[in-house]
Amino acid sequence: MTTFRPRPEPDEIARVTSRAAEFLEVLWGRASSSPTSASQLRVLLILEHHEGINLRTLADSLASTPPSTSRLCDRLQAAGFVERTDSPADRREVRLHLSRRGRAFLADLRARREAALQAVLDQMPVAGRMSLLQGLEAFCEAASVQMQDDEVRDPGSRTA
Repeated sequence: MTTFRPRPEPDEIARVTSRAAEFLEVLWGRASSSPTSASQLRVLLILEHHEGINLRTLADSLASTPPSTSRLCDRLQAAGFVERTDSPADRREVRLHLSRRGRAFLADLRARREAALQAVLDQMPVAGRMSLLQGLEAFCEAASVQMQDDEVRDPGSRTA
């Protein structure tokens, strides 16, 4: 168990947060009967938030190449998780969409992950859960702002 000082330093918070993320990975791995790889899951999550992006934009989001990204999408399409449609603006461009099955898969995955987390949270004292909730809400807000700022600085990296 980590002992916190009254005003923990940012490096200590980063270290503990990293350790918590590792625990989350293990918990989520146990909760998952996922037929997808980590890279494929990232594709599904990106498509969920950026509906109808093109392959190049998805590749940029993954820091990958279009051929590698296309192969990932081929496998996800074969599994029924991704659909491809022609762009109305340019028939050579393909738009990527999460299928109904892909959305159902993500909903089921989230439900299983939340159940695994709930088992751990149930062991925490109420005050600890409340502090965690406040801290995570603040973290999510700061991360969201940073990600938006990153998109403003490099607008071509996330838009279709």
